[in-house]
Amino acid sequence: MKDDLGALVELRERPRRVVSLVPSLTEVLAADTRDALVGVTDYCTHPADLDLPRIGGSKYPKVSEVLAVSPDLVVANSEENRPEEVAALREAGVPVWVTEAPATVPAALASIRRLLGEAFDLAEPEWLREAERLWNRELPPVTATAVVPVWRKPWIVVGRDTFAGDVLRRLGVANAYAEHEERYPRPKLDELQAVDADLVVLPDEPYEFTADDGPEAFPGTRSVLVNGRFLTWYGPSLVAAHAELAAALSPRPTDQA
Repeated sequence: MKDDLGALVELRERPRRVVSLVPSLTEVLAADTRDALVGVTDYCTHPADLDLPRIGGSKYPKVSEVLAVSPDLVVANSEENRPEEVAALREAGVPVWVTEAPATVPAALASIRRLLGEAFDLAEPEWLREAERLWNRELPPVTATAVVPVWRKPWIVVGRDTFAGDVLRRLGVANAYAEHEERYPRPKLDELQAVDADLVVLPDEPYEFTADDGPEAFPGTRSVLVNGRFLTWYGPSLVAAHAELAAALSPRPTDQA
């Protein structure tokens, strides 16, 4: 079989020892084939009770520690993980399934369906059907335009063709940088402050924006702190994310006046 990038993945049987290099996919696998997980990254925070060997970060996993748990499959992502580690694992004889970085919610769910159905021979889980019901709807009218920083020092924002941007658009919020040539632009703060936007959406990951760290940079513009997992993870959290993000982003009475 082939992964999202078209690379051949040779599996003799359903994987029984799996290492996940992607936090959101760890959440998927923990929900649907938890007993098979034998290693995860330091950033795999959900489910909270996941007690497994940690093999380093997503960008720089320790290949030797991945090999030490004898996986029969490693799950990676084209944006989260570097080609160097993927190549090293394959050269060591470990099959690696690389998922493509999704630009939309439907693309993310389709990728997960392939992974679970083809690599693991699992039936479509209920959470995936519910996520599709919630998110695969006609796009609502735009009610606000937002700047979405994901880092500061330097400032990095969500740009074109991103999962987070599509999540927001499906909730009626347009991304001010959706037409930028880069997926994650690095504008200067004075440029960000000059953008015609109604909102600044501040997630708590990868940079942990807080009430005291972030909003002060955008005086006069409404700042909304959101759960970063709900904004950027594609997996079971998408079910809760719909209502949580919709409530956080909904216009306040003063905004509508």
